[in-house]
Amino acid sequence: MQLNQATDYAFRVVLHLAGLPLGTIVNGQTLAEKEHIPQRFLLKIMRSLARAGLVKSHRGADGGFALNKHPGAITLLSVIEAVEGPVAIHRCLAERNACTKVCVNQCSVHAALGEVQELFTTSLAKVDFAALAARQERKGGGSRIAAASR
Repeated sequence: MQLNQATDYAFRVVLHLAGLPLGTIVNGQTLAEKEHIPQRFLLKIMRSLARAGLVKSHRGADGGFALNKHPGAITLLSVIEAVEGPVAIHRCLAERNACTKVCVNQCSVHAALGEVQELFTTSLAKVDFAALAARQERKGGGSRIAAASR
């Protein structure tokens, strides 16, 4: 399994916004430039994040984007699901009817992958963007984030 580029960009945007005081609005052009994201792609990503309730879009001359939740309530899992949909490491875990052998209830591979997926999603849900922003700040990246949004 590999996360797509849009998810990587979404991580960058949410981390950027998490490094700012809650409610800070950053315009799309600034986000695109500071996080090295093509602006048109950024807007698509922001629609997904807004639809999931993670960010809020503000219109007008002073418009832009801000987190819609506290960074501690936004996890790696919630960003992945906002951009890519539910996590499924194998198609039979996403769709019971996808198994061409039609043995979902008896398949030991299916059961093992289900356990791995549960551990994976649980781990992703434990990593929140407040902690990631704090880690970024300790490494000296936080001042870069705050300065970039001014």
